[in-house]
Amino acid sequence: MYSDNKGLFCSILFILIHLLLFSYAYFGYGLIRCLFTSEDDVVYLVQLYFNKVLQAQYNSTLGKYVGYTEKMKEIANELNKNQRFLEQEKKNKQKCRTNVPLVFDVLSRPGELAESPESEHPGTLMCSAYNFYPKQIKLTWLRDGKEATSNVTSTDELPNGNWLYQSHSYLEIIPKPGENISCMVEHASLMEPKFYDWDPTSEAEKNKIAIGVAGLLLGLVFVLGGAVFYKRNTTSEKNDKRHLLNVSICNLSIYISKF
Repeated sequence: MYSDNKGLFCSILFILIHLLLFSYAYFGYGLIRCLFTSEDDVVYLVQLYFNKVLQAQYNSTLGKYVGYTEKMKEIANELNKNQRFLEQEKKNKQKCRTNVPLVFDVLSRPGELAESPESEHPGTLMCSAYNFYPKQIKLTWLRDGKEATSNVTSTDELPNGNWLYQSHSYLEIIPKPGENISCMVEHASLMEPKFYDWDPTSEAEKNKIAIGVAGLLLGLVFVLGGAVFYKRNTTSEKNDKRHLLNVSICNLSIYISKF
């Protein structure tokens, strides 16, 4: 594993150094993505940017590097002659393919019920999301299937300090008999929005719902020269039905509790 990562680092570092020497760039970064629609349809993609402009990329479908500037075309041609670089990229695609079934498995797991701690402030529901990446997440309260827009307050995404985030949304309520209240969660690690219901009839009326899902981070950031560390949250490409793995190995946990 270490030797594979070292080989990948060296190949991208080699290209970035050449770009710094010949392109007079201020900053650059490499973006590695694994796109898939099924366990058999997998594309491994490496893209190199300088000054926010795509300079070159490796696409496993083509099996070679492609340059988009005159200098990068020269470098890409040299890399395509180097079997060591090409073999390393083939190994990286296989590693990507190996992890795809794991992602499908965790995304399809159902929620798990767990008991909520006691609280002394009735009348407010809290929907909390922990340990997720990337940062963007949306928590929406639904009352009988309709979005609740009043008496709702939410926090910004708060960093945990380890590249993961947490967010909280609050709904002040006076429960009605038979009313269905749920929290809808939308995040890049979920293949579709997830709904978590609050059950007021459960023991002590204080149950919380927790679910864990994982995704695989295949993003890589490089900064050289007088550059700054650049982190990019990617989303699915327009008109591309493949799912983009842009989340780190983490657990997205959703809790609903009344206090």
